[in-house]
Amino acid sequence: MPSLFRRKSTDVVDESVTPVTTDDESVAAQPRGYTPAKGRETPKRPGAARRPGGSTKPLTKEEAKERRRQLRAEAAAEFRREGGPRDRGPERLLARNVVDSRRTIGTWFFGGALIVLIGSNAAMPPIVRLVSNLLWGALALGVVIDSILISRKIKKLVRERYPRSGERMGSLYLYAIMRSITFRRMRAPEPRVKLGDKV
Repeated sequence: MPSLFRRKSTDVVDESVTPVTTDDESVAAQPRGYTPAKGRETPKRPGAARRPGGSTKPLTKEEAKERRRQLRAEAAAEFRREGGPRDRGPERLLARNVVDSRRTIGTWFFGGALIVLIGSNAAMPPIVRLVSNLLWGALALGVVIDSILISRKIKKLVRERYPRSGERMGSLYLYAIMRSITFRRMRAPEPRVKLGDKV
């Protein structure tokens, strides 16, 4: 006689069997720190890849030194081409082109300063010291005038081409002036226009 409290065998099977999903979506849906029940296979993280077997051979001291030198050279070359964060923006590019398209007195400033330093030595004759001081004054005046002309041109072009620019003009002027007193071959980023090109 069947008991009233005995369940059918099909009910027991239905309750004891729990569907197991193995796709990545079900694993990703679990909360962080989820641990599967005992007796089940631990799910793998989606996209998890095995680490390559074996360790790479360590570099020798000479190889490591050469590698560092190579990395420094690559970084310097990239900076020479692209510049740094302070060189970003169309206004900065415009300022560089204005400076690079003309000959600037500032490029002769440091060379003249060296001549003045030698010529103003107390051991030099008075006429040499006088000429050195006059040369220093002429160079300084020339750099000031050249800087004013460069700044005026940059201001005009920025207002024409970038009327809504948020660039501070004083910072832009200083950026251009510092570039104008740097030798052309040493400028970074490297010049993109030739001397005499129209900006």
